[in-house]
Amino acid sequence: MNRPEFTETEERILALAGGNLSRGPQPFKDIADEVGCSEAQVLELLNRLKDDTIIRRFGATLRHQKAGYGHNAMVAWIIGEADVDRVGEMMAARPEISHCYRRRTYPEWPYDLYTMIHGKNPGDCAELAARLSEETGLADYSILNSIKELKKSSMRYFI
Repeated sequence: MNRPEFTETEERILALAGGNLSRGPQPFKDIADEVGCSEAQVLELLNRLKDDTIIRRFGATLRHQKAGYGHNAMVAWIIGEADVDRVGEMMAARPEISHCYRRRTYPEWPYDLYTMIHGKNPGDCAELAARLSEETGLADYSILNSIKELKKSSMRYFI
């Protein structure tokens, strides 16, 4: 599939849809009113991008720290080419893991899978990493505990 070209109106719609939606009963009509188009045009664009898998979904963002999950860690794993997809899918299915990425390795940093783990209490992330290690047989991992959140926001593509 080719990368889509967006009109100026579509870019404005996407900029607003990518931010905080209004709390009113018709958030997509509110976008349409601000952009100067119809609600049907807004919905058609968003549905088309969803059908083309450019947009995956719309959903609420839970601020995990405010919800009681104040402890998190990026866990870097050494898996290897043969098992990275299988293990990555298994880890990505865990509810305690919000992000799961495969990345390039380097001689000085051989980790190839990264998981972001969230916990309510100190030690929760390390305990889950140990359980995941046992379940997968992966002994080589490094826990990078978060110390302080400096920024948390969604990516803004059209400003």
